[in-house]
Amino acid sequence: MRWRSVVLGLLLLRLGLQALLALLPALAPGLCLRRRFPFPFPPPPGAAAGPGSSHWGSLLRRGGGGGGGAAAGGDEYERRYSGAFPPQLRARLRDAARGMFVFGYDSYMRHAFPRDELDPLHCGGRGPDRHDPSNLNINDVLGNYSLTLIDALDTLAVMGNSSEFQKAVKLVIDTVSFDKDSTVQVFEATIRVLGSLLSAHIIITDAKQPFGDMTIKDYDNELLHMAHDLAVRLLPAFENTKTGIPYPRVNLKKGVPPDSNNETCTAGAGSLLVEFGILSRLLGDSTFEWVARRAVKALWSLRSNNTGLLGNVVNIQTGHWVGKQSGLGAGLDSFYEYLLKSYILFGEKEDLEMFNDAYRNIQNHLRRGREACNEGEGDPPLYVNVNMFTGQLMNTWIDSLQAFFPGLQVLIGDVEDAICLHAFYYAIWKRYGALPERYNWQLQAPDVPFYPLRPELVESTYLLYQATKNPFYLHVGMDILQSLEKYTKAKCGYATLHHVVEKTKEDRMESFFLSETCKYLYLLFDEENPLHKSGNKYMFTTEGHIVSVDERFRNSLWEDILPGEEESAEKIKPNELKAVNFTSNCNRVPEERRYLLPLKSNYMRQIDRMVGLI
Repeated sequence: MRWRSVVLGLLLLRLGLQALLALLPALAPGLCLRRRFPFPFPPPPGAAAGPGSSHWGSLLRRGGGGGGGAAAGGDEYERRYSGAFPPQLRARLRDAARGMFVFGYDSYMRHAFPRDELDPLHCGGRGPDRHDPSNLNINDVLGNYSLTLIDALDTLAVMGNSSEFQKAVKLVIDTVSFDKDSTVQVFEATIRVLGSLLSAHIIITDAKQPFGDMTIKDYDNELLHMAHDLAVRLLPAFENTKTGIPYPRVNLKKGVPPDSNNETCTAGAGSLLVEFGILSRLLGDSTFEWVARRAVKALWSLRSNNTGLLGNVVNIQTGHWVGKQSGLGAGLDSFYEYLLKSYILFGEKEDLEMFNDAYRNIQNHLRRGREACNEGEGDPPLYVNVNMFTGQLMNTWIDSLQAFFPGLQVLIGDVEDAICLHAFYYAIWKRYGALPERYNWQLQAPDVPFYPLRPELVESTYLLYQATKNPFYLHVGMDILQSLEKYTKAKCGYATLHHVVEKTKEDRMESFFLSETCKYLYLLFDEENPLHKSGNKYMFTTEGHIVSVDERFRNSLWEDILPGEEESAEKIKPNELKAVNFTSNCNRVPEERRYLLPLKSNYMRQIDRMVGLI
């Protein structure tokens, strides 16, 4: 009953505010009600009526529902978002994104290096928590190997800073060692450290040098050797496991701890194939790709016979699902991402087949709301958390990591559906100036209110802009950039928001802020970046590291020994990659809407109202 009282109170408060706003023009006709930002910014849309139910009623059951139809007057959204985006403003925002990275990076180098992370409030550094080994929030990530410097390497290159890139690479080569008594999470060490070392190595050895001269004098593949050394130290996680699914943690000096947990999340165990596969193909050693692919296949074999879905936590010895929740956020997100990206990079038919099957099951069991994003009646599309065996709703929250999914839908060609899901997360951002770690869509409130500077919404914004070239996404990027500057900037960098409503800060700047958040913002506004113009094809890892998509990664000499392979894997050409959600894909975006709002005004208003924004 308590939540009903809260909802009733919020409703009465909103009615009171609406009444007050209605009186303001008469009381103060010259008053401009808007927040102050460093750039000109139109006021938010008004609280006009729109389609659908404000209680997300149809999302509690399968299929669409609720009211619908077009609402009159979308002018306030069109005035704010459509039309040309001035080149001068875009250049200023590009420079602001670069300045954000530079301030965070310089602060880390000045106050924290060689430690792993920057404490932006007290201008210090931090490494593993040696006093409390159970502090996994810190120890899973920080390995006493200058994490932030390593993670930021390719961002320096993308921004064209060759001198600092070369200096940083030499620092890594000269000062970083993985021979440490540090117990780290295999997944975090792989995507943040191994992935960045490989990305920087590829940039250094690229004969075309599209980002400027990023070569290193007398470079002798040191970063590749370091990546090999780290991967060898991670290999014990794959030993002595009955399923082939790796242990979640490993000590870099001693191997798997004797008291190691036998439970791991699906994403953590099944999102190693891109980095391990690249390493294997650069070295000509199948070991790393073999163990990573074996883990993916083991997880895939455990999916539900009824729904085809996977859970989020599994026992690596028994194969029993400990966590039966199936969703798109924490615990599962990058597993789906790497099924597709492994295919894009390596061209293995089985990776695409697994992804297409997974995507079809996601559409069948996780998707709620109306069938089409920009047509029809009912609640907007949303992907919810369900029981992997029954497909029944398990809770009414989603987490911020799920904001990556529109970007993945862009890669598969399902742009129309990506537009709607992105609009939902953007509406939450507009309400709080950040994304809470968990948001309860039924209560219209955060369940877990912190925001650790995550990049997922920026990533999807960037990829949707690349797919549509719609200036709406430049406005979204401007909103995000301004919110970060306003709410997260600290004395020595950018800080985690402890509470998105109260805007209190935590003394931590995670390394992905520099490797992903700043990079995607910069690339969104830098249309002329060599990554867009050089003619090379690039893919982003789940940590935002760039890797070139070229033939050397599509050629291997060991298909016959990969797990479950009785004959050579069939390669698929890139143009054979197709979306499996045939009801909405990129071909359905009408030409006349390519440069207007990507989502019709009445549907945009509907989403804003359903997150409590209006």
